[in-house]
Amino acid sequence: MPLSSLFSHKLHEADDKLVKRLQKQVATAIKEYQLIEPNDKVMVCLSGGKDSYTMLDMLRSFQQRAPFSFDIVAVNLDQKQPGFPKEVLPSYLNELGVEYRIVERDTYSIVVEKVPEGKTMCSLCSRLRRGVLYTTAKELGATKIALGHHKEDILETFFLNLFFAGKLEAMPAKFKADNGENVVIRPLAYCHEKDIAHYAGLRSFPIIPCNLCGSQPNMQRKVIKQMLAKWEEEYPHRTDVIFTALHNVHPSHLFDRSIFDFEQLVPLLNGEEIVQDLDDAF
Repeated sequence: MPLSSLFSHKLHEADDKLVKRLQKQVATAIKEYQLIEPNDKVMVCLSGGKDSYTMLDMLRSFQQRAPFSFDIVAVNLDQKQPGFPKEVLPSYLNELGVEYRIVERDTYSIVVEKVPEGKTMCSLCSRLRRGVLYTTAKELGATKIALGHHKEDILETFFLNLFFAGKLEAMPAKFKADNGENVVIRPLAYCHEKDIAHYAGLRSFPIIPCNLCGSQPNMQRKVIKQMLAKWEEEYPHRTDVIFTALHNVHPSHLFDRSIFDFEQLVPLLNGEEIVQDLDDAF
C-alpha cells in the first residue's frame, strides 16, 4: 500500500514536500551507511511516540521503493508503567497489517526502586530496555534493530558528552552493540524533530506519552535542547552546521593519541598505523 494512501485527506503542497523530504532523508541515510541490506529483518522499536511512528512509516515507504527485499517487524516493550494503554499499539499495527510483537517486562518498578529521588532515570531505564530489545532481536532472528533518534537527539547527545563526560561522542547512524551480535541503526538521523512532529500531526498517530521521562524536570537533556533551540532562533541553520561538523573530523587537529600518532604525524586505526593509501580503496 503506497504511503500516500495512508492519509485520510489530500495533502497540501507544503505537506507533500515535507513527506518527500523525510522520505529522501531516510533513504539518504540508508544508502550512505548501508543501514538496510538485502534480506535484512529489521526490528523497528516502537515506543508509541512521534519519532518511532514516523520511523515505521518511513521504513515501510522505503520498503516499497527499495531495489531489494527486506522484512519489518515492529516491537514494543511494555515496561508496565501505570496507566499504559496496552491496547493502543496492537490495534494500530493490526490496522496497518504490520507484523509485531509486544514484549512485557516490568522494568518500571526496577527503575523507580533503584534510582534515588531527584536523580534522572534515563540511564538505568535505557540499559534495561536495551537488554530486553537485544534479547528479543535474537529471538526474532532480526539482523538490524532500528531506533527512532533524529538529528536533534544526536546533537543533544553530542553536547551532553562534551559538557558532562569530557568526550567527543554522539549517536552514530549505525553501530555494532557491545555484545558483538546486534547491529543498531538510526534511519531518522538526518531528519529534524520539527518535521517529524509536523508529520505526526498529519498522520494523527495515537501518541503514548512516557511518564518516566516526562516527569523529570531536572534532566540536562532538556537544558541542552533549550540551548540548541535558542541558538537556532538566533542563528538559523546553526544546528545543521554543527551536524555537518560531525562529518568533518580532523584527528590531527585534536588531542587523541589513540587515533593520531603525533610523533610520526600519521593517523592511526584501532591503535595501528594506516599504511594503505586510502585512495587505493576507491
